Amino acid sequence: MARTTTRRSPSAGSGRRNAGTKGVPRADREEQIVEVATEVFGTQGFAATSVGDIAERAGISKPLIYNYFGSKEGLLRACLHRAIEILAGEFERIARGDAVGLERALRTLEGTFVLLERQPWIWRLFFDPTIPRGEQGIAAELALYTDRFTALAEEGVGEMMRLAGNEDPRDVSALTAVWMSVADSLVTWWLDHPDETPASMTARCVRLFQLVLGATLPPGTTAD
Repeated sequence: MARTTTRRSPSAGSGRRNAGTKGVPRADREEQIVEVATEVFGTQGFAATSVGDIAERAGISKPLIYNYFGSKEGLLRACLHRAIEILAGEFERIARGDAVGLERALRTLEGTFVLLERQPWIWRLFFDPTIPRGEQGIAAELALYTDRFTALAEEGVGEMMRLAGNEDPRDVSALTAVWMSVADSLVTWWLDHPDETPASMTARCVRLFQLVLGATLPPGTTAD
């Protein structure tokens, strides 16, 4: 599902970032390096990115990256972990709200669009076909991504189905798989159409759900 189209990327190509400034605590410097590396990996792809590319963009030396992360793969693991925390944090924030059923699904999509508008590389990172998925640490991060988001999806789908009077666990499992595929496809389609704003894409999702599901949407939800 990887794509090459770049959505609005105000910092892409912006030159060196001074992550190596003297006096910066190591934890802060690591965070700065991971932020830069996430953008470069998610925009160029893992195979097309060198440690030198990231060092240059971050304004630091290659040895410093190896000192902190051990390898290019170690840096990627840190980037994946950061991306999971950002995305999961947003989804969990929405899950703690008062939205239920289809409204929760729409709010989750809307929150994803808003979050990714200025940092689409976070999403693309997970769908990069050049990631070394067989590497143990990277495989563990990708499994964490799948497990964490599947659990959130099952919770939301299960809640929606209980409202409809259906608590069959296999129905919940099947619909969860459908929802995750649909959500992934909608976000990926949106990233490939940079003229779509988060608001216009959310409205498009409402129209599509109405058309496909014949759904009665929550009060106040419109496709305008």
